[in-house]
Amino acid sequence: MTQSPAVDTAETVEGGRVAEAASAPLDGPPVIRTQGLTKRFAGGQLAVDGLDLTVPRGSVFGFLGPNGSGKTTTIRMLMGLIAPTSGVATVLGAPMPQSVAGVLPRVGALIEGPALYGYLSGRDNLIRYDSADPTSDPRTRKERVTRALERVGLAAAAGKKARAYSLGMKQRLGLAAALLQPRELLVLDEPTNGLDPQGMREIRALVREVAAEGTTVFLSSHLLDEIEQVCTHAAVMSKGRLVVQGTVGELAARAQGRLVVRTADTEAALKVLTEHRVAGLRVGEGRVDGEWAALDEQALPGLCAALVEAGVRVRGFGIERGTLEDAFVALTGEGFDVAG
Repeated sequence: MTQSPAVDTAETVEGGRVAEAASAPLDGPPVIRTQGLTKRFAGGQLAVDGLDLTVPRGSVFGFLGPNGSGKTTTIRMLMGLIAPTSGVATVLGAPMPQSVAGVLPRVGALIEGPALYGYLSGRDNLIRYDSADPTSDPRTRKERVTRALERVGLAAAAGKKARAYSLGMKQRLGLAAALLQPRELLVLDEPTNGLDPQGMREIRALVREVAAEGTTVFLSSHLLDEIEQVCTHAAVMSKGRLVVQGTVGELAARAQGRLVVRTADTEAALKVLTEHRVAGLRVGEGRVDGEWAALDEQALPGLCAALVEAGVRVRGFGIERGTLEDAFVALTGEGFDVAG
């Protein structure tokens, strides 16, 4: 469904490498805050259980969890589409769902896929969305629609009937509808669903662009890789409950790094590392890795020297930082999709 209605640095991942990205201070009250937010459906199913969530203004906030963890139900409560069983949800400083009429015009949202008119073209769908927005200026509608189509890469397919769009194209069109007007908050539920890898990269770049313009982005995803590459902050959901929230760097830091030795002499390396009491050793193709948290960092050069002295041909030696995947598994014991 589509509706048009203070940390100084954050870790991001670009091109597979970690970089420290300076961000503007996250000023003002939270854009989203929940306290004890709970939703129990008929039949007793507990979808969201006592959620306390805080989304800083100016953040790109990843709402992370496997399918069925309560993410979409939470978003539907935040947008006033369903009422909570108990607890409080505040969006842009106003309680929801009581303040739907005042809040939704300040929010762009793509939830559970776009609701499109299949018999209309992509452009005419956006015109219909924009016409339904009481805050939109009809004199600039054509320019807004054209710009939104260009931003999501659908300019060439603007005249095509929506029913002929692929799933990925429909996702793009729904995102275009959410971007018709500048919004204080952009809420995206699985925005890269149905997209190929190139399309996913383009949507990630678009999210960064929108955030740079001053919009807070709340992005729900079951793809760890997606969150790690684009978000400054994240929260992890599991079985309807909040497991942890914080900056992406803080969450990844909860996972232990691994000592990695890259060598063709894996058996010899394994023997040396075992003798030096490196725990949790694993042998892979061309590498041996183990837990390093118990090791003194000052001992690492000596350990490398011991490998060399034992005749191990060391091609690489160092610490690999923990990832969000490592952190999630450590926190919940569950597996997770990494890149869909």
